[in-house]
Amino acid sequence: MADNPRVRENSLELYRDYLRLLARLQLPPALRGTVDPSDAAQETLLRAHQKADQLRGRSEAELAGWLRRILLNFIKEKLRKLGPGPPACPREPSLENALEQSSASLEAWLASDSSSPSAQAIRHEELRRLAEALAHLPEQQRAALELKHMHSWSVEAISRHLGLSKAAVGGLLRRGMKKLREWMEEGR
Repeated sequence: MADNPRVRENSLELYRDYLRLLARLQLPPALRGTVDPSDAAQETLLRAHQKADQLRGRSEAELAGWLRRILLNFIKEKLRKLGPGPPACPREPSLENALEQSSASLEAWLASDSSSPSAQAIRHEELRRLAEALAHLPEQQRAALELKHMHSWSVEAISRHLGLSKAAVGGLLRRGMKKLREWMEEGR
């Protein structure tokens, strides 16, 4: 492994849930049946270990951006292997933009007006912890929270998608947020 202190096995492992969340949010429909988000995260971490000497950044934000780029390249590679699909709609955002938007949505969820390097490092740590907390939620709570807060779906749209009543979705959102808050507060 490289001498880069930012890329140690245990430091990269902290990003597993974050990468799995981004993969779950951004895997194109063509890949959803063939690539598991956990496999995408694992492959990203493996490639990061192999290319540790290529990381030039020093901050948590640069490390996270480098890992997002590796994940993006993995997804693009899988899409190329599938062969040409239907032409993309001109209004459809590129995969790269969509991945960055998902990351930005996660950061907005943890919104902070601070932009100092220490505040950014804290925000990135919280972002990793949020992804880890989401991974521990029951599937329906996690799905409801992701659709509501990262895709801006209405409760009605979530209820149709999950096949549940609006009241049931509201309960999933409340219980999920309560568990997330508890998880995040325990780590402080």
